Amino acid sequence: MSNAVDTTKLALIPQGAAYGLLIGLSVLFCGVILIAVKIQKAYLAEDSGKSEMFMVANRSVGKGLCASAVFSSWMWINETVLCAAMTYRYGLAVPLWWGSGLCFQIALMAALGVMAKIRVPYAHTSLEVVRMRYGKIGHLVFIVLNLVNNVFGCASMIMTGSQLIHGVSGMHYVAATILVPIGVVLYTAVGGLKATFLTDFLHTAIALILIIYFTIAILTNSAIGGLGGLWEKVMAAAGDNLIPGNYQGSLLTFKSKEAIIWGLILKFGNLALVVMDTAFWQKSFATEVKATVPGYNIAALAVFGIPWGLGTVIGLATRAIHDTPIFPTYPGVLTATEVSSGMVMPYTIKALIGDKGIVGFFILLFMALTSTVSSSMIAVSSILSYDIYKTYFNPKVTDKQLVRVSHLTVVIHGVFITGISIALNYGGANMTWIGYLRPIISCPGIIPMILTLFWSRQTRLAAIVAPVLGFFTGLTVWLTTTHSMYGHINITTTTNNYPALYAAIASFFSPAIYSVVLSLYKPYKFDWRIFLRIELSDQAEIASSDASTLDASEKDEGSGLKSITGSVKHVSNSLPESISSDLERVERPSEKEHTTAVVRKSVDEISLNDIQHPFDEATLKELYRWLKIAWYMFAAIVLITFVAWPLPLYRDYIFTKSFFAGWVVVAIFWQFAAFGAVVIFPLYDGWRDIETGARGIWKTSKKYLGGGKQN
Repeated sequence: MSNAVDTTKLALIPQGAAYGLLIGLSVLFCGVILIAVKIQKAYLAEDSGKSEMFMVANRSVGKGLCASAVFSSWMWINETVLCAAMTYRYGLAVPLWWGSGLCFQIALMAALGVMAKIRVPYAHTSLEVVRMRYGKIGHLVFIVLNLVNNVFGCASMIMTGSQLIHGVSGMHYVAATILVPIGVVLYTAVGGLKATFLTDFLHTAIALILIIYFTIAILTNSAIGGLGGLWEKVMAAAGDNLIPGNYQGSLLTFKSKEAIIWGLILKFGNLALVVMDTAFWQKSFATEVKATVPGYNIAALAVFGIPWGLGTVIGLATRAIHDTPIFPTYPGVLTATEVSSGMVMPYTIKALIGDKGIVGFFILLFMALTSTVSSSMIAVSSILSYDIYKTYFNPKVTDKQLVRVSHLTVVIHGVFITGISIALNYGGANMTWIGYLRPIISCPGIIPMILTLFWSRQTRLAAIVAPVLGFFTGLTVWLTTTHSMYGHINITTTTNNYPALYAAIASFFSPAIYSVVLSLYKPYKFDWRIFLRIELSDQAEIASSDASTLDASEKDEGSGLKSITGSVKHVSNSLPESISSDLERVERPSEKEHTTAVVRKSVDEISLNDIQHPFDEATLKELYRWLKIAWYMFAAIVLITFVAWPLPLYRDYIFTKSFFAGWVVVAIFWQFAAFGAVVIFPLYDGWRDIETGARGIWKTSKKYLGGGKQN
């Protein structure tokens, strides 16, 4: 394979140890999540056997756990392993551009999440919103866009991980590709979305501890000599490490053409991975009203520091020692294939920290992989079960059946992405090529998706056609530009910056033009109240189910209805009389199917003037305030990280020793701040649930032990 790293002469960790770590970590996390699910159900009244809990965690997630989960879902291998490789390739400008290319999408998602709560307060997936607005064809188009984005993104991460595992241990690609998703499939299928929130927290805590450890351990190693020593060694080897396109060829300048182009491509691709990933929408649906904006923005600020500190230290440290006897490949050179495959980081960790460092790297790799895979599995499972199975194959599916289908689709998705990952491996793809292809296939749906919530005049035709035209526009630009510049098209020629950048721009912006033109061709204004029919339909079905259950509705009036304590009206109180009268006729379970059909028909036929928003005025006012805050935060993050901070540094300047030292120190402080924000703060924010669960376990243990003594 063209992407293979030769491990016949070099294995950083024995294969047996690699198998043991991979299987052992999978089993450990399965056990942890199974225990967590039991505790949730027994002491916190959270049953993952219910579809509402499985898909959107009962919309009860607080800002601390939300921040941790979003951070974990966005802590891909790229911002740790590949960032170090690209810093090695282009210099210290890369990590800052990388950080800015990670945080603004999450800040944007905070605004989109709040608007979704306002427009469609009880949606389960973003595609459910699309179906309500654009009908069956629009729904199917966006299903394809979302599935391609989720499957491709997830499979590319598994492919990248398997290449790294192969490079580190010599384990076969196929074995690594199969073992990575297995444990995730098991705990995701059992625990659902809330389970992924809990495992995301564990992933985040362990990964951040390792990231901070690697950064400081490498920097303080005697072979590096601290901040001053790193600067001196990079400067001393400057003549042997000239970087084309950098000011004076220096690694220590922010003026780097290749770095800024890479940063722009990354921004487009990452924007698609957030907006077009159902998982990030589901996390916003799962949060409490007051938690969406703080949770997402905490994660946005925290994630900035990860590539900045780690990428800078490891990428430059590799340049300082890559031609010295302590480096694993010495006297051989670090090849372009090894750099593209992400081997910069494990080689440097092996050289400076040793075997314990490689074990830590393996654990970090597992954390980054499984957090991505678990998030993708819930997203794809929700699409397959809710948006496809329930919508088109079995509209009368019961809650229990829907959860069963969700479990099955998790397994199906795990098998499918494993196959795709193996195909990508044998096709010769690597992290760099994937990074260039991803914006082209994922960007076309971004603007039409955003306009679905913000522009009432985007028509059905525009929403359907614009993304398709945008994809073909981007693909055409990529291939024609590659052929024009390099004479032929293959993996090597398409792994170049300029064609990928032009294609990403075309894929992102052209759908906006297509959408506006097509919308103006046959103007139409959408009534936002139509979105509220999603909730009315859900509530009517729940009420229908309750009415057919042996006096359940008489014993506990409204027990089946969703609410948000203290801030939301019961939607049952606002159901139009036409639906209420239909529900009153339900007396026997045998009539349930007929009633469900009547209810759906009634919901679709009721006047929009009769529909009331499920949130009260105070809650809506608060949501609009949060929306304003979200937009302010988004604007501030974009202006600071895109303009005010990096652009003044883009000049004829090489970092001095003191400036470089301050630069790295701030980056390390940011790592510690991130740890406090997404590890310590969630514990503080969720202490009541932790206390309740611990008290329940203690009481149960005492009862069990007491019973044992009596016997």
